[in-house]
Amino acid sequence: MSGEPAVRRSLTHVPVQDLLLRAMAVLRVIVLANSLVLYAMRFEDYPRPLLGWAVMALLVGWTLVSVWAYAAPERRRAPLLVGDLGVAVLTIALTPLVKGAGPSATLPGFYVMCAVLSWAVVWRWQGGLFAAVAVSITDVSIRLEFTQQNYGNIFLLVIGGAVIGFLSALLQDTAAQRDAAERAAAAAAERQRLSRVVHDGVLQVLALVQRRGPELGPDGMELGRLAGEQESRLRGLVQQGSRELVAPLGERDLVELLGELESPHVHVATPATPAVLPAETASELLAAVEACLSNVRHHVGRDADAWVLLEELPDRWVVSVRDDGPGIPAGRLDDSASEGRLGVQQSIVGRLVDLGGSAQVRSAPGQGTEWELSVPRHTSP
Repeated sequence: MSGEPAVRRSLTHVPVQDLLLRAMAVLRVIVLANSLVLYAMRFEDYPRPLLGWAVMALLVGWTLVSVWAYAAPERRRAPLLVGDLGVAVLTIALTPLVKGAGPSATLPGFYVMCAVLSWAVVWRWQGGLFAAVAVSITDVSIRLEFTQQNYGNIFLLVIGGAVIGFLSALLQDTAAQRDAAERAAAAAAERQRLSRVVHDGVLQVLALVQRRGPELGPDGMELGRLAGEQESRLRGLVQQGSRELVAPLGERDLVELLGELESPHVHVATPATPAVLPAETASELLAAVEACLSNVRHHVGRDADAWVLLEELPDRWVVSVRDDGPGIPAGRLDDSASEGRLGVQQSIVGRLVDLGGSAQVRSAPGQGTEWELSVPRHTSP
């Protein structure tokens, strides 16, 4: 029965709550009308009819307040729900004062189920069960005898609170998954559009450089080879489409993903235990690591060694990528960014910033380069 667990999750389950609580508002009015009619038919037979009408007025006033309050997500907090349950319990407790000892029916009647169901909608099955038990205990406490009919009503109330709470949780979780799938589908569509642009422009230029490069001599042959490699990698990204984006949502083991990078020139060291992250976070972090290794191949050498180390800290995961190359001259990365070459900024730094983490580089001429990629322990992009 905690409050909203996270901002992102609350944004997805609010529409479900809106729908259920709008239906609850209609139910409140119906059961209130039923309670008023039943009391009006018999109030003259009770010892304290004026007190009974005061209780009915309380129910009418609370119905107006609760319908208004439950309509806004920001008001669905503990004070409102506790007040709702408090009104239900109070009106049951006042029944013997109005009707006399051992009443056959309580003043609010079926109205109390509105509080139980509201708790179930907002606080799921735990809330529905707690509210149903609280109402049931109050109901039993005012009776001189406990009949089979009383037992049946309490049984239905407790089961109903738990079941409605479970269904509410199921609907809210389903809505969250649907929204995530819609976001992934929208991202996939945008990626496909960008892929067509890349295919029509960049890939054709790279293919042309690959074909015409050998005509320019040894330097041209090397340029053609590099263009061919980049064309192959970029074409692979284009052809794979949105595989990562439309993959099933869930979690991935970063230890397993980094282990796949192991090669004669890439040495990976990871903890003995799994490093479980949201799938999207793990994929983006892996892409940043691959970008670091790509820089090693292109700027240090295809046969250069690189070391990848995964560390688990109390609040974050840290991946270090180190090489023993010539290092990066001071200010070189800033100069590259100012010249429009944004590979590092976009492929490494940008990815980590989007994940809520950071990317730091330590390098000096002749001492190699080390990237430190850090993401929070519990995060998703």
